Amino acid sequence: MKYRIIGADGKTYGPVGLETIRQWLAEGRVDNRTPVYLEGAPNWTYPGLLPELAATFTQPAPAIGAIRPAASPRPTNGLATAGLICALLSWLCCCCVPLNLLALVFCIVALVQIGSQAEPQEGRAFAVAGLVISGMNLLVNLGLALSMALNPAAFNWQNQFQ
Repeated sequence: MKYRIIGADGKTYGPVGLETIRQWLAEGRVDNRTPVYLEGAPNWTYPGLLPELAATFTQPAPAIGAIRPAASPRPTNGLATAGLICALLSWLCCCCVPLNLLALVFCIVALVQIGSQAEPQEGRAFAVAGLVISGMNLLVNLGLALSMALNPAAFNWQNQFQ
């Protein structure tokens, strides 16, 4: 089994094996209040609550939820941000199909990256918003192009004012 810890400096260390955790306990790098994540577990816990480490401590472990690990800021996926920006620019430029397509590609790749990263990333909302905006804009542009192709006289404004 592999473990991860959040050190006193707020950084995540691991994955490491049980022997390394025991060594860190002996060195004082890990104590009863160090957040520990066991791979495959649903939540972070504390070493004193793990059966394999509980006998090491003389004090009981804190209750789960009593101490929350310091939340390190998760990075935002850059492609999600770029996709949202391209989608907004394509909406402002009205008929910019290349920006729409670029936004769609960026947002789809960002969603795939966010879902497949071992370390969680922010940006899912940016990517979804970019997909919605660029998709709607692309549909409006394609609808206008189709209308112009089927009835070009309706879009000839010079003839309508004569």
